[in-house]
Amino acid sequence: MTFTTRFAPSPTGPLHLGHAYSAILAHDAARAADGRFLLRIDDLDQSRARPDWEQQIYDDLTWLGLHWDGPVRRQSEHFDDYAIALAKLTARGLTYACACNRRDIEQAADAPQEGVPEFGPDGRIYPGTCRPLALPFGAETSTRLDMAKACAAALPASFIETGPGHAGRHMLDADDLIKTIGDVVLSRRAIAAAYHLAVVIDDHASAVTHVIRGQDLFDATRIHVLLQSLLEQPTPTYHHHALIRDETGKRLAKRDDARAISRYRADGATPADIRAMVGLT
Repeated sequence: MTFTTRFAPSPTGPLHLGHAYSAILAHDAARAADGRFLLRIDDLDQSRARPDWEQQIYDDLTWLGLHWDGPVRRQSEHFDDYAIALAKLTARGLTYACACNRRDIEQAADAPQEGVPEFGPDGRIYPGTCRPLALPFGAETSTRLDMAKACAAALPASFIETGPGHAGRHMLDADDLIKTIGDVVLSRRAIAAAYHLAVVIDDHASAVTHVIRGQDLFDATRIHVLLQSLLEQPTPTYHHHALIRDETGKRLAKRDDARAISRYRADGATPADIRAMVGLT
C-alpha cells in the first residue's frame, strides 16, 4: 500500500510556524517513502471559514516548496459522506439525540465527582443527560455517540504510534474511554458532522496510511480508532509530533499573527529560514 499522509488546516486564520512544522514533516515523510502527500481543507464550520484564508493556505504551502498530490479535498463538499456514516451508526443504536447546550452541560458538571476527570479530548466530559430520553433527531439537536455501547461493539481495537513519548501499540480500554472521554458529539446543530467523525471519514476516503499531526491530538486518537473499528475501516499508523511553542512555552495559535508564515514572507524570510526556525534543516 502506498504511503499516504495529509495536511489538513482549517481556513479560519493564517498558517503559523506550528502549521509549517507539521506540513513539512508530513510532506518530507511522504517524499522519502516515494508516497503521496495530500492537502485537505477542514472547512466544516462554514460560519468561520473564509475563501481568502483558504487561498493563503495554498500560497503559503507553495512558497514553502510543499506540493500536494491530486486534488484538494474540501470537507464542505462531502457532507453526504458524513451523513451516510452517521446513519450507519444510528441504525445500530449507537447514537442518541442531545438537546443540551453548553450552559446546560456546564451546570450539570457544577458538582463533579471526586477523582473523575472533568475534561477530555472532546472538551468537558458530557454527563449523559439526554442519553435515557430517546429524543427525536432533528435540526435542534446534536448527535452523540453512546460510548458504552460503542465500546461493546468495537473493542478490542488498537493503534500504532511512532511519535516521541508514546511510541508503541496502544490498546483501547472501555473503562478509560467511558470515564475520560464520554459520549462525544458526532454532529452539531446546523453542522453536518463534528471533527472526530469527519476526519475519520476523510482519511479513509483518501486512503491515508499515516496520520502526522501535533501531540495535542494524541488523546483524541482513541476516539478516531474507535470510530474506525465501528465503521470497519483500517486504522492508519499515527505519529504525533512535538508542538512549536512561544518563548513562554505556550503552543502557537492562529491569533499569533506575529508568527504567521505570511508575516515572515513579507519580512524577507526564505523557506530555508522557516525550516531552520522549526528545527528542520
